[in-house]
Amino acid sequence: MLPAPTASRRASNTRRYKFFRRLLHFKQMDFEVAAWEMLYLLIAPNRVFRNAHYQKTHKNQYARDDPAFLVLLWAFLCLSSIMCGVVFGLSFKGVMAFLIWVVLIDCVLLGAIIASGFWYISNKFLRAKNPHAVEEYVEWGYAFDVHCNAFFPVILIVHVLQIFLIQVINHDYFVSALIADTLDLIAVCYYIYITFVGYNALPFLKRTVLLLYPMVLAVGLYVVALLLGWNITRTIFEYYGLQEHK
Repeated sequence: MLPAPTASRRASNTRRYKFFRRLLHFKQMDFEVAAWEMLYLLIAPNRVFRNAHYQKTHKNQYARDDPAFLVLLWAFLCLSSIMCGVVFGLSFKGVMAFLIWVVLIDCVLLGAIIASGFWYISNKFLRAKNPHAVEEYVEWGYAFDVHCNAFFPVILIVHVLQIFLIQVINHDYFVSALIADTLDLIAVCYYIYITFVGYNALPFLKRTVLLLYPMVLAVGLYVVALLLGWNITRTIFEYYGLQEHK
């Protein structure tokens, strides 16, 4: 049965309330640890998810209880979105609209949808059944943590690295499509890999290697895009209404 027992749901709601309440108290947040986690997500993602075991052992939950990482991620999204808006010559109103879309839609809303999907799939199909152990479930908060962890390298690539190379990739040339699509592929594979690492870190899940399979689709799309000369990044620019401002 997928839903956790009533007592567990009440405990989860209490932890969620405390988490969001801490968003109003910056002095209680450990930004140094959050900054180190962002660095390790780029060089050693496994080290970040070791904290989940510490959380479970000492606080009886795998999800973060400190919103510092989320606050830093939102701050980074705001800065990178403003940078994108300036590069494309957007008006102040346009920059704010782009910023709000990236933070609230791309990160929060889309992230919540993706986290909910992985939360359901992992609890429904990946949990190992052990009649001699206490039954464990993937917390929705942990699923959202995994999304936030995986989202940071993606934004670093598409909002910083690609914008730094904008004069190279924002053209109809094949080499522009090659560079842009390769960076897109790296970003997607980073997201998939960190997602896999996040769920693979939970000892009660099995067959988590299945979460790596979307990489095959990503590589397939990459090959097709190159064969068609399709610059996916330019399509994304057009989707956000950036292309006409270049």
